Amino acid sequence: MTSTLDQLARLYVDKIVSQYGVPVSIVSDRDPRFTSKFWPSLQKTMGTGLKFSTSFHPQIDGQSERTIQTLEDMLRACVLQLKGIWDTHLPLMEFPYNNNYQSSIGMAPYEALYGRPCRTLVCWNEVGERKLVGPELVQITTNNIKLIRENLRIAQD
Repeated sequence: MTSTLDQLARLYVDKIVSQYGVPVSIVSDRDPRFTSKFWPSLQKTMGTGLKFSTSFHPQIDGQSERTIQTLEDMLRACVLQLKGIWDTHLPLMEFPYNNNYQSSIGMAPYEALYGRPCRTLVCWNEVGERKLVGPELVQITTNNIKLIRENLRIAQD
């Protein structure tokens, strides 16, 4: 998918700035869309600092590098275990990651973003009767989340 700079700017404002505010800084690769005059100019206007990783050396940003490695490991394990249906479980993979304690920030990303722990319909350790969605759906979802959480734990070790 190729996006114009105008489309990227609109997507950025609609999906990031409108929901989370203007970032203090952004670390990105050297994609031409981010190194053109337009993107730095937009970020300067918004007061956002830009940092670029060196080509083929993403280690410049160690936190991002570790996050990418953890997500790759977690996704790889889920693809192997969930075989042909892994893509339908992407939101379930995102959920435990965003609600898992991160030592770098001292809390889960969700809690850091919203100022409170995430409230969830599904209990991580045991499932009770859930009349609204049906016990079978809750049990299947809980089992998948347990599997994904275990993959996340292994990936972070």
